[in-house]
Amino acid sequence: MTRTGGFQDDDFWTEFHDFLFSEQRYEQAEELLDTSPLLALPDGSRVLDLCCGPGVFTVPLARRGHRVTGVDLSPAMLDRARKRSADAGASAGADVTYVRADAREYETPGGFDVVLNMFTSFGYFEDPADNARVLRTMHTCLAPGGTLVLDLAGKELLARRVTPPKVVRRGDDLMVQTDTVLDEWARLRSEWVLVRGERVTRATLTWFVYSAVELRRMAEEAGFGRVEVFGGFDGRPYDESAERLVLRAVREA
Repeated sequence: MTRTGGFQDDDFWTEFHDFLFSEQRYEQAEELLDTSPLLALPDGSRVLDLCCGPGVFTVPLARRGHRVTGVDLSPAMLDRARKRSADAGASAGADVTYVRADAREYETPGGFDVVLNMFTSFGYFEDPADNARVLRTMHTCLAPGGTLVLDLAGKELLARRVTPPKVVRRGDDLMVQTDTVLDEWARLRSEWVLVRGERVTRATLTWFVYSAVELRRMAEEAGFGRVEVFGGFDGRPYDESAERLVLRAVREA
């Protein structure tokens, strides 16, 4: 049996890659960039894809003519992103820069028109002050008038589906995810078990979860103005029909 170290461990991202980043996820990113009013970026935008992973959004954004910087801490994910850019050809390679950096510390003051943080890539740090620090970093990286789009599974949505355990099969591989609520809904712990032939890999992941009200307050405390919350990338309200918690906020002059 193999056990990975969770979010900070490259073995986790490598072992569970196919379950985290299926081809359907890449197709979903393409569709969202084509259809979402929240992702209708001005032509030639300078975009920071913070926690970019294997380039799910980074590559198609560059292919659409934006100047994109993908930042991630995982060398394995950045290698995959660079390969995906290369495979996409010059149209997705010329305007992409990949940087290995901690999301708390990467700062290019005023360097971007848009900051994206997608697919629940927020809340991973053990100290809640560090998660707030990530929001301040996003604010610093934006030029005045720039926009943050932050997408995650909100606490209200997780409450609907935290039980029973989830079972996902991809080909001959089987993954079981069991979630446990911690600290009166401040955090969630996920136990992941991947069965691949005779090999079993386990991972334990713990992260902070946020309601819409909590996330809005954190964004405002980080300096953002015009903070809006949506229930999906189609711009629907964050109510009982919500599919995601999508926050859009502006760095005011």
